[in-house]
Parts: sequence; C-alpha cells; structure tokens
Amino acid sequence: MLFRSVVVETVLAGGLRRAFVDCPQLESALLNLSVNARDAMSGGGRLTLETSNASLDQAYADSHLEVAVGQYVLVAVTDTGAGMTPEVMGKAFDPFFTTKGVGEGTGLGLSQVHGFVKQSKGHVKIYSEVGVGTTVKLYLPRDLSGRVVEAKGETLSAAAIKQRFTVLVVEDDAGVRQVAVGALRELGFKVVEADSGAVALERLGEHPQISVMLTDVVMPVMDGRRLVEAALRQRPDLRVLYMTGYTRNAIVHNGMLDAGTRLLTKPFTVDELERELRAMLSDRI
Repeated sequence: MLFRSVVVETVLAGGLRRAFVDCPQLESALLNLSVNARDAMSGGGRLTLETSNASLDQAYADSHLEVAVGQYVLVAVTDTGAGMTPEVMGKAFDPFFTTKGVGEGTGLGLSQVHGFVKQSKGHVKIYSEVGVGTTVKLYLPRDLSGRVVEAKGETLSAAAIKQRFTVLVVEDDAGVRQVAVGALRELGFKVVEADSGAVALERLGEHPQISVMLTDVVMPVMDGRRLVEAALRQRPDLRVLYMTGYTRNAIVHNGMLDAGTRLLTKPFTVDELERELRAMLSDRI
C-alpha cells in the first residue's frame, strides 16, 4: 500500500493476547504515531505497524520505576526516517515539545500517546538512531479478567547453562549493557564487555575463551553486522546473537540483518535470553 511516498505495512502476530484498552484512544495514538512517522520520512520510506505478545520482567521494572512486571500486548510503530538524537528522545513526551516548524505541529501528539498508555497502566518506549529510523513501542497490559493468573516459574539458577561459556557483550549504551551483563551473570555465564565494535575486536584477541558474542545491531562507526563479519574472520567458530530495540521485521526489511539471524528484541527478559542461548549452544552443552 502506498501513502504519498511512504510504503505502509502491517505485521500482525497470531495468537495475540487480549488487552483492556479504550479503542478510540488506541486508534488516536496509532494515528498520531503514524503521522509523526510520515513527517520524519520527508524523502519517502517505510512505515510498519506490528503486534506481538511481550513480557516485562523484574530486571526491566527495576530500571523503569513506573513499569509493572507482567504480560503485555505490544503494538509497535516503526519508520525509516531521520531518527532522533538522545536529547530529542529525552524530551519527546513533554507537552508542546516539537522539532517541527511553526504551524507544522502542536507538540502534543507524543504527549497524548504517553498519557493514554499510562492511563491504561501500560508502558511506552522509544528506540531511535539518527539516520536509521524510530520505533515506538506501546506495551498494553494483558486482559486477565475471568482468567486464572499463570503462576510465575522459579528464577533461573546460575547453573542453567554451564559456566564454561564466556559471552562478549557489545553495546554502546552503558545502561543497556549493564542490564545484559547482569542477566548473563544471573544465568551463570562469564562476561566480557565492550562499548564499541573496535573494542570488541580487541577483546576477542585478548580473551580466546570467548565463545559467544551478544551485540547490538545499530552502533556508531561500526554497526553490528560489520562487527560480526570482522569477528568471524578472526574467530570463525564464534556464535552470534544480535539484540535491538527495533522490531525484527524492521531490521530485516531495512537490510540490516538477514531473515534467519538470531535476534533478541529489547527489552528482553532473562527467560528469553536463556532460551535463545540454550538453543544456540544446545549442541555444545
């Protein structure tokens, strides 16, 4: 489907949970996000609307005080526009804040979206990179009315995966990196950290015991894909798991990764990280 110079697509998950929200307000939120996405793609691009089931765990809630642990329905709006700087992202939900020219916007769109999600007892998260695009994720609480709440399983023990595996975590955002490192240590891994692709390649040379690399997709100077290509030339046996704040569909459609690549979408739970690593390493454990 073509809207002006913007291609619009929807990716709707099967088996989607039910969420208890005000439908007109949800429609208004999606319209606001779509208009913002369109305006960010002045030269054309792709607008993707996706739905999926999601969970937010205690580790994520600990760093986002307004978040309740539990199951959610995720609605994501992704564009391939200009992207936002960290400074702009920090003000994006402020009332009347706008980067548009005079008469081109009120600055209330994202503020209203934020208000609707909070009123719904949900959570909203923005991921954006300048020159790459933006994803806005709406986490809407699962409707459990009339249903038995599922019992929470026990916390994974440090012996869930044998400690002989060492993971290199590559992430330029210090806060995100520390969350990933903490989750890996909880699972029983030894961890080495790097804040850039160049440092990651140095760490690989310094630590021959590294067998897995968990890397962000979008990073300055050297992105995840280029890092992996260089790392595999250095260490052909290295196992790779990508992580990103964007949706899988957006990452694949924009040519950042191939369709079959192992990918975790931020924010991920410790359980989700453990499942991906267990599947990846099952023939070595």
